[in-house]
Amino acid sequence: MNTVYVFFADGFEEIEALTVVDVLRRADLKVEMVSIMSETQVTGSHGVTIVCDALFEECDFSDTLMLVLPGGMLGADYLSKHKGLCELLVDKNKKNIFISAICAAPMVLGKLNMLQKRKATCYPGYESFLKDALVIDEMVVEDANITTANGPGAAMNFSLAIVNRLVGKEKMLALIKAMGIKA
Repeated sequence: MNTVYVFFADGFEEIEALTVVDVLRRADLKVEMVSIMSETQVTGSHGVTIVCDALFEECDFSDTLMLVLPGGMLGADYLSKHKGLCELLVDKNKKNIFISAICAAPMVLGKLNMLQKRKATCYPGYESFLKDALVIDEMVVEDANITTANGPGAAMNFSLAIVNRLVGKEKMLALIKAMGIKA
């Protein structure tokens, strides 16, 4: 089964990361929480500590369906400085594998020149990092293989957009009904 990898670093935005993990698992997708830190225990920007499924170095990513980058300013900064993750992102993007980033994390993609001439969004104030992107002021923006979202308030919309993209509208609508989400 193909895997969605969600990357965690100290300072991650809890609602963005954990909403994605929860909603995608409800959609019966295989989701692995991967720490880029030196241990599997990672603490978010609001003091919530979680235990990831694996360390980055323990994964081979050969079964990647999607790579997901949660925001959180400190967490996104750690993600942008992790050489292995940056190399993985560039490689998977060249292979047109799905990549998603929310809040401050689209800056990682911008720094890697992955958003040139593409529509994208991010947390307000981070637009300058989206090098040569067409910045759109919307909660969630999809362009080719990349999905971006603008912040914590978009976490559910972002997660549902990923479900729609990976397993279809029917599954997304079923989750909306099952979770009691109202438009």
